Amino acid sequence: MSIRTYVSLAYPMTARPLILVLALLLGGCDLIDQLMADPKAAQRESDAKAIGGGCRHGLRSIEDCYAMNDKASKSAIFAGWKDMDQYMRDNKIEGVESKGIKADSPAAVASDEEVVPTAKGEKKSTEAKTKATPKVKG
Repeated sequence: MSIRTYVSLAYPMTARPLILVLALLLGGCDLIDQLMADPKAAQRESDAKAIGGGCRHGLRSIEDCYAMNDKASKSAIFAGWKDMDQYMRDNKIEGVESKGIKADSPAAVASDEEVVPTAKGEKKSTEAKTKATPKVKG
């Protein structure tokens, strides 16, 4: 047997395992970024997503969520808020009114005030009552 015959017979036998190893290595390329990433940065991003999801479930607006969590990434908060919104819509879940600290947004302050005209034609701003007291006949 000549060398050419030996090389032509050996090539397919070594090429198949090399192709398989190469395919396995290239298949894991998307994991390289995750392995090389800073674990603290990944933790901060997942925390910000959890904050956004919690704000959506707590019936808070995205702006209030940004204001209450100014150190967290806004894009991650929005991603978590949007994911929770879609999840709640798909599963017909109602939000839960939060019992914690509420952020006073300008829209909330404006809706609490009512403009009442006075006798002189001036407009006076007064706070509207949020709970009406029922009248009892007696």
